Amino acid sequence: MAMPAKVMVTGGAGFIGSHLAEALLRQGIQLTIVDSLDDFYTPSRKLSNLASVRQQGEFQFFQKDIRDYESMRRVFAATQPDVVIHLAARAGVRPSIEQPLLYEQVNIGGTSVMLQLCREFNTGKFIFGSSSSVYGATSKAPFSEAHHELRPISPYAATKLSGELLAYTYAHLFSLPVICLRFFTVYGPRQRPDLAIHKFTALLESGKPLPMFGDGSTGR
Repeated sequence: MAMPAKVMVTGGAGFIGSHLAEALLRQGIQLTIVDSLDDFYTPSRKLSNLASVRQQGEFQFFQKDIRDYESMRRVFAATQPDVVIHLAARAGVRPSIEQPLLYEQVNIGGTSVMLQLCREFNTGKFIFGSSSSVYGATSKAPFSEAHHELRPISPYAATKLSGELLAYTYAHLFSLPVICLRFFTVYGPRQRPDLAIHKFTALLESGKPLPMFGDGSTGR
């Protein structure tokens, strides 16, 4: 009988990562979650997410910073993942304008660490969580994966596009199978509390009026 696949999810205590982790456990996957539990929003919310994941089955959890090569190397050595799903990142457009160097260090530097370790440990596949923000100030709509006119207009978007290019480079140089996913507006339970859908829902549930941004003509 074949052994279950071993999957590592970085950022697995976050919104998307925790739901993905639950789905993987339901499929019998041997799961490793890596998350720094940083303070972008309250770590207690992320710990609550992990508690929900734990209800689906057992997994290994490592509280690590993806920028720390030697620390992450020890995690790879201990877990030997077949697939790495790399969701860990500093998120948000506006904060990236205020802290561009931090976003570069985590989103580009951390992704470089993960790719290099995938190469070193012969990981079978690398799946990268990118963003629709890479399209930026493009003149074409609707967007398409085949659309090469990418004009990111924030440090966050630039770091995500850089991550895609790094993944492509490793695929070209070292034949590492990679997939890049450009997430658009993702919403649902455990959503980040700073996002509009979460804020609006909370206001509606409490019977408070929704604020209008601009003149009300903006579309999404």
